[in-house]
Amino acid sequence: MFKRLLSVGGFTLLSRITGFMRDILMAWILGKGVLSDAFIVAFLFPSYFRSIFGEGTINPAFLPRYAALHAKGEHRAAALFADRVFSWQMMAQLVILILALIFMPLVVHVIAPGFADNPGQLSLTVGLARITFPYLILTVVAIQLSAMLNAINKFWAAAAWSNFQNIGMIACLLASHWFPNAAYAAAWGLLLGGFMQLFFMLWASRHDGLSLRIAWPKWTPEIREFFKAFGAVTVGAAGVFVAPFIDTIIASLLPIGSRTALYYADRIQQLPLGVLGIALGTVLLPEMSAKLAVGDRAGSDHAQNRTASLSLLLTLPFAAVFVVIPDTIMRAIFAHGAFDKSAAALSAVALAAYGVGLPAFALSRIVQATFYARHDTATPARVTIAALACNIGLKIVFVWGLGLGIAGVALGTALGAWINVCVLTWIGRRRGLLAMDDAFHRALLPVLIATAAAAAGAYLGAIALHQISIPFRDEVNLLLAIALGGLAYGITILMFRRSLPLGRLAG
Repeated sequence: MFKRLLSVGGFTLLSRITGFMRDILMAWILGKGVLSDAFIVAFLFPSYFRSIFGEGTINPAFLPRYAALHAKGEHRAAALFADRVFSWQMMAQLVILILALIFMPLVVHVIAPGFADNPGQLSLTVGLARITFPYLILTVVAIQLSAMLNAINKFWAAAAWSNFQNIGMIACLLASHWFPNAAYAAAWGLLLGGFMQLFFMLWASRHDGLSLRIAWPKWTPEIREFFKAFGAVTVGAAGVFVAPFIDTIIASLLPIGSRTALYYADRIQQLPLGVLGIALGTVLLPEMSAKLAVGDRAGSDHAQNRTASLSLLLTLPFAAVFVVIPDTIMRAIFAHGAFDKSAAALSAVALAAYGVGLPAFALSRIVQATFYARHDTATPARVTIAALACNIGLKIVFVWGLGLGIAGVALGTALGAWINVCVLTWIGRRRGLLAMDDAFHRALLPVLIATAAAAAGAYLGAIALHQISIPFRDEVNLLLAIALGGLAYGITILMFRRSLPLGRLAG
């Protein structure tokens, strides 16, 4: 698992680095205002629908079945199943694309009602969204190819392909003077990145002997089973879709720049979540599916417990640091050019709130694997919908009841994630599907000590030069926070290594 995790985590880390370069460039050029708010809403359109047709549904509904066929040696049946799923996907995507392009003004008005007060902003958002939306049909092809590669334990390409989106956007942002404005440059960059991702995944999958062929969609028993699972997962994915949809509606009703501030805070928390949390979930699901397909329940449980404890070890320290020094992080990374320190301070409040939920976001994929690996997509879907209702209710209370602004939006998201994880864990244990072993319990105390050490070190580094006026003080403070926090964390890990899920590194 560690070799596969390093492959996924390494390329995902590269993706987050190029993503940060993209976001820093966006903040520098677009700032916090009409252009940035319009582009970010347009940017979220394909992301919304990707939540329904992307990894959130393809992996749970398609990957376990495809992986099980491969584990049994039925490669021809697996390829035929993949082609049929792909054909149905493409038909649905073409219909959605045509409808979206026609009715985009209405869709923007619904998702960002606050933009109606500024006709220019509304019109700009519609134009940008018509450019960004076709990215969806490109990315769903890459996503299915990624799932097929993951199912045969080929992880590097599936982790690397997201870099091309960032590269495309960076290239167009650097050439923004050739576009009507920087927001249009970013939108066309996204579409360019989509084509680059598609061509890369076509090449990578062919290199490993995989391909997708489109044909007239056929209704077979396997497809009927897939769509039954897909429908259940889609209900749950709709919760993932609706949550940011609600965030956008709320943010559009708050002062200009609120959606931008929320976006950059979320981008920071996505670094550990994408590199560590999602990487662990990506590796775990095909491993559990394959083991359960051959009757190895003990191996499946062991893999899940090891992954869960490793997830906490890697994400809890980031969560603590986000809560302790959010201002230092946001000022050092984004407070440049058109994105000033007041904008960074607004994002910092949201980052601290997001930090509360970071471990839950990572654990959710691991706990969901309990059900997905057994082809049960209905239970996670029902729990997600219930958690979403709590999520929305909390946001209304926090934003308008307590006046917390965008911090209330982020905090509602974080607490909703914890509700989701806790309920799924309770159901899994009640049904006898989820078992926490001694190794998991033994790792908890060292994980908490390492988290406290990392937070204390980061805090001391962040305030070390607080009273000294030097060039680039925010950036130096962040570097010190990283160095001291990392040192304290590393020493603690070394002390307790025999109680932690570190494999050969514990010896």
